[in-house]
Amino acid sequence: MNENKLLQRLQKEVLIGDGAIGTMLYAKGVSLDSNFEHLNLIRPKLVAELAREYIDAGAGVIETNTFGANTTKLSAIGLGHKVTEINLAGAKIARDVAGSGVLVAGSVGPLVLPRGGELELSTEQMEDAFRVQCRALADGGVDFLLLETFSSLRQLKLAVTVARETGLPVSASLAFLEGGRSGDGSTVESFCRVMTTAGADMIGANCGAGPLELLKVIKQMAALTDKPISAYANSGFPEYLDGRYIYRATPEYFAAMAAEMVAAGANLVGGCCGTTPAHITALARTLCGCRPAARSKTPVISVSEPAPAPPKSDSFLDSWGSRTIITVELDPPKGLDCSRIIAGCRRIKEAGADAINLAENPLARPRMGNIALGSLIQREVGIEVIVHVTGRDRNLIGMQSDLMGASLLGIRSILAVTGDPATMGDHAGATSVFDLHSLTLIKLLSDMNNGVNALGNPIGAGAGFTIGAAFNPNTNNMAVQSRRLRKKIAAGARFAQTQPIYDAAILFAALEATRDCTIPFLPGIMPLVSERNAEYLNNEVPGITVPDAVRARMKGRDKDDGVREGLAIAREFIDATCGSVGGYYLIPPFGKYELAVNLIEHIQQREREQRR
Repeated sequence: MNENKLLQRLQKEVLIGDGAIGTMLYAKGVSLDSNFEHLNLIRPKLVAELAREYIDAGAGVIETNTFGANTTKLSAIGLGHKVTEINLAGAKIARDVAGSGVLVAGSVGPLVLPRGGELELSTEQMEDAFRVQCRALADGGVDFLLLETFSSLRQLKLAVTVARETGLPVSASLAFLEGGRSGDGSTVESFCRVMTTAGADMIGANCGAGPLELLKVIKQMAALTDKPISAYANSGFPEYLDGRYIYRATPEYFAAMAAEMVAAGANLVGGCCGTTPAHITALARTLCGCRPAARSKTPVISVSEPAPAPPKSDSFLDSWGSRTIITVELDPPKGLDCSRIIAGCRRIKEAGADAINLAENPLARPRMGNIALGSLIQREVGIEVIVHVTGRDRNLIGMQSDLMGASLLGIRSILAVTGDPATMGDHAGATSVFDLHSLTLIKLLSDMNNGVNALGNPIGAGAGFTIGAAFNPNTNNMAVQSRRLRKKIAAGARFAQTQPIYDAAILFAALEATRDCTIPFLPGIMPLVSERNAEYLNNEVPGITVPDAVRARMKGRDKDDGVREGLAIAREFIDATCGSVGGYYLIPPFGKYELAVNLIEHIQQREREQRR
């Protein structure tokens, strides 16, 4: 099917697409833990059976069972070497069932890395992944490529560019959520503009927030573009009932909403999550003989209101450059008694520290919530608190809710970290969320400072956060870590704190690698207390390396002797680096805040000596 013939059909008739593939394979007994795309190789008859059901229901366009048949998804389950084979099989199954009268759309979904991974795919990696899949689908005989359920406009643009290399028509579909924005905050207007530049032959929306919201998106698209529009709505929102996910929208309701989408300007209408052959039957019956609606493009005037100014507040960084800044980390209590940490914070403030760091469930072990505790410390002790926030414990919805609450409670400094995986902790059955990792969390915090949430919807006044980033200098590849820090700065980070360092040479190497990074850089210092403590940190705690020479000094030391030697090592590190950095991040082990006080006094003494 060449491009002109497809476009001619879309101009003359409304084409009916198929419905959900995953929903129906699940209904046919395939476990949710299975890889649906692999069924093209191991259960091709089942895949073909579903395709026939949709054609019998009235679909004039069927999709290949290849939505997630890309390198990133298949490699994660050991099937990366079968990407081409799975896509070829998916195209062949659909082509054989479709015959000559039904069009076959090669389904291509977004590239998603495993949750919790901070690595980002490079442009070249994304191009290669899309190229392999699109070529295999083209070789398998599909009529056009359907890029669907993308949440990143940038990635979709890249996919369109690569897909066009096949010479096949390309349809590009973004998943819009409630409010008419995609997961990355893209508007319908920006989507239409970018897709026109990229050269998509058809644009559209699928999945997202249900038929009613999709109808609103289609109306906006029709006013912005002359291109054919595809619309594949979910069957409403799922409800978990008796061990299964049930979608409430009836075929009749779905078909009625689809008719409104056609009247608004849709040229290709099908179903996404939760839709079945029954929905497509109703769709075909309702839209039989429909022609595309006439459109009237209207100019769209974008009015952008300036973001409200963030709340004004003093920051522990205000004195950066004029004196040595000191922050001290204390772990929240494991229970409800706050008396010890409050007393420790008071003593640390009296000693001259500028801020208290509160970790969030370090090593994936539950402790008191640090946002509420941080608010209490700021109120009762009068010292700024840097709250550590991880991507492990909250999904995107809960994260935004808690961060708005933190701003309301007066928390202004946030250290954004990915977090130790839940499997490190002592709670069997606990799972990691990882909707966000450190970089995307920094981006969210920055958006909230600009007065919008993750979807770009206004939240009122900016949150006013001072955003911090973690940096791990204990690495064999400092260049990789420095590149990640630059990305974090570009996303909105305004200061960096490092993992504990025990060798001044490592700090100097980190400073050299990040010399173009102009944000405050605070090296971490965790005084050792015993040989056992040193060996544990070196062997069991991610991101910490204790050099052989330091471990040799701690060998055989315990109790008071171990504490004395650990403090001596920490003071020597301060002596060697004082003047090269503008501050320190002290991490006393086991809540021993007296060790932090000792080091604060030493730092202040060295600063006085340097001023003489």
